Amino acid sequence: MKMAPRSVLQVALLVSLSVCLTVALGFGLPALLNVGTRMLGLPETSVTEAIVALYLLFVLYVATPRIPRGLVEVKGKAVLVTGCDSGFGNALAKHLHKLGFMVFAGCLFKDKGGEGAKELEDIHSDRLKVVQLDVCSEEQVSQAAEYIKDNLEDSERGLWAVVNNTSVSTFGEVEFTSMDTYKQVSEVNLWGTIRVTKAVLPLIRKAKGRVVNLTSLYGRMGNAWWSPYCVSKYGVEAFSDCLRYEMKTWGVKVSIIEPGLVATGFMTRDTMASTANNLWSEAPSHVKEDYGKAHFEHHMAVLRSHCNSGQKDETPVLDDITDAITSKCPYTRYNPVEPHWWIRLQLMTHLPAAISDFFYF
Repeated sequence: MKMAPRSVLQVALLVSLSVCLTVALGFGLPALLNVGTRMLGLPETSVTEAIVALYLLFVLYVATPRIPRGLVEVKGKAVLVTGCDSGFGNALAKHLHKLGFMVFAGCLFKDKGGEGAKELEDIHSDRLKVVQLDVCSEEQVSQAAEYIKDNLEDSERGLWAVVNNTSVSTFGEVEFTSMDTYKQVSEVNLWGTIRVTKAVLPLIRKAKGRVVNLTSLYGRMGNAWWSPYCVSKYGVEAFSDCLRYEMKTWGVKVSIIEPGLVATGFMTRDTMASTANNLWSEAPSHVKEDYGKAHFEHHMAVLRSHCNSGQKDETPVLDDITDAITSKCPYTRYNPVEPHWWIRLQLMTHLPAAISDFFYF
């Protein structure tokens, strides 16, 4: 099956959309404001002032730093962070420890002498404790929860926050992806998040603390070739929303962090090539025949072109997680993403699907 590239067409359509919106706002907005001012009995000359005010509000929304909402007292508070072997988790454990929190850093490879766990242990601090934690293991999660309970400075104060950071990812079209792959990705990303949260929730409730779950922009908008990851992250979004409703009466805040594409080095060309080879070799013969090798290779080339692309700086993500933990009034959702991803998220989640699909797929 021959699949024609549409990247140039997509760019042209998005530029056209931008122009159309500009024209619509330029001519339609004044007319709407005219109607509004007449209904309110205001002079039509106030339309200009209204346009300027709307523009200023937009600029303020985009450019204004986050409004301070008060900070909680850090001293004596403890936080559990999962997935501290590398990436966000490792950096976050160090950052929160530096801020003065007592940090329980969950590491998958602590018992195997993992570099990330050793790096944290070498800090040699009573406020930073590395915990063996495989979020897929009921036994290890239960043991970690007991260890945290036994090592809190004051067990009556409970655990202030849990940050469910552990995550895995893979890619593949639906017909090329095995059921085992779907289960493996969700076992970590979704069921692991739920398993850890349930284990420490009594301690979180006691502290009237925080649950912070890392999802992704792909937790609110799907994408071709990423269904195993999207399915798991959509699930975490739903779980987080339901938990937020239930925890309101307990004074527990639940926040979701939705990073965009971050250049963490997780999906390298080598790992992509290995995954691609497995996808093709394990696919049923009729699927390979229907799709064709050319189609498969074309999409692999597109995916490889995105290797190590995205945000190079992890700071925006770490800052948002920190805000969710330390602010007296944390946001429900944080979007530490590049502007073009933020725009895509708004279009994908607010426009009718027929329109957003037309522009992006």
